Amino acid sequence: MQIIPVIDLKGGQVVHAAGGDRSRYQPVHHTSSLCDSSEINHVVACFLKLHPFQTFYIADLDAIRGDGNHDEAIDDLLSQYPNQEFWLDNGSSYQDLTTTTRRSNCKPVIGTESQRLPVSLKNADLILSLDFKHNRALGHPGWLESPQVWPETVVVMTLDLVGSNMGPDFEKLSKHCQDHPDKRFIAAGGVRDINDLTQLNAIGVAAVLLASALHNGSLDTKTLQKF
Repeated sequence: MQIIPVIDLKGGQVVHAAGGDRSRYQPVHHTSSLCDSSEINHVVACFLKLHPFQTFYIADLDAIRGDGNHDEAIDDLLSQYPNQEFWLDNGSSYQDLTTTTRRSNCKPVIGTESQRLPVSLKNADLILSLDFKHNRALGHPGWLESPQVWPETVVVMTLDLVGSNMGPDFEKLSKHCQDHPDKRFIAAGGVRDINDLTQLNAIGVAAVLLASALHNGSLDTKTLQKF
């Protein structure tokens, strides 16, 4: 099972995402035992000192809410780390992505919270994020009701569990893995420690997005090597 660090960007800094209330997110170095700065390149360097991660997930929270973006900083990061792959959610629609040129190590993420009517992504080279909050699907309900439009890789993002230290939504993830065995599901939200990772691996989750458990030291180098 693949472990993918998450980088949430807001106001020019990497922030600590907790509970899905983005207005309250603070610079990550205030609570991190891993980083002493919230500058994006520094955070990535700290993650890579911990473990040779091959993939990172970036959420440009300003772009998602339509209040600016971090395009320049992200482009610089993509250039600096050409051998790593970066999954990017910046609120773009599929229509926008079809006219956008991107670097080969950047893979776009379509998040249902910022989309309108569902479109077929079955053969698209991107990732779909099924977004949930307070046990409700965000965005047009057709995204959840139409698995035939999903691409191969699908994130199950439970926003209110992000940074919560409450554990993942095992029930929802297990159901998706059982109902759609042809998909590669990615867990996002609530992962605390190796016990959570072991249970997610057992139910068939292909990869996990996480940040808090890396910053607080719950998952160290020795533990990450097991996955």
